[in-house]
Amino acid sequence: MLLIYSQRPEASHVGGYHFWLKLGRHVRKGEKGIAILAPMVGRKRSFDDEELAEVERGRVFGFKACHVWDVTQTDGEPLAEFASVKGDPQGYLTRLVQFVASENIALEYDSAIAPARGMSSGGKITLVPDLSPAEHLATLAHECAHEMLHRGERRKETTHTVRETEAEAVAFVVCAAIGLDVNTASSDYVQLHGGDTSTLADSLAVIQQTASVILQAIEPGEAAATDAPPN
Repeated sequence: MLLIYSQRPEASHVGGYHFWLKLGRHVRKGEKGIAILAPMVGRKRSFDDEELAEVERGRVFGFKACHVWDVTQTDGEPLAEFASVKGDPQGYLTRLVQFVASENIALEYDSAIAPARGMSSGGKITLVPDLSPAEHLATLAHECAHEMLHRGERRKETTHTVRETEAEAVAFVVCAAIGLDVNTASSDYVQLHGGDTSTLADSLAVIQQTASVILQAIEPGEAAATDAPPN
């Protein structure tokens, strides 16, 4: 990272020549590569007393110079967007903000929490400013789910992976139900935090119940639901 920064401070996404080819992009002719140090991994035979057999173990035996290029030095297919929600939430965003307030949850905006888009801290949700309307709603739904599900005794019974999977699944259901394009946003996020289908399956009941409460609250002309999920 230090070598990349010292040679190209503005670099954002870097990769080797063949890495870019796999993404449908190619390094432009004449572009100067960014030199980094890459580990050289070898295989060493050793005797395992428990297995009573020879096994091969990988080890780093040195480093060599190689080159990477920033995305701005390449042309080709556009990069896939990570965890991106698109569309027009219309009046649903305003009603979600009102629902959060009705639950006595403070809503603030602060760029200092970046790169996180949102943060739940027990009675308060903080979002980064300048999110698109669709991202605003998705992130607020995610943090609202945290407030509804993970601020009581149940927090002690769940892991970080379970909590993030539940919150993102609730956001997915809400966004999909009101017609936003979630694409792979939720699965990207869940995988980032180590979640999988098993984690999701174990939490389906609370996910469904929490999403239902939020959706009933933000439907046009609908009164906020009084049946709260377990905390």
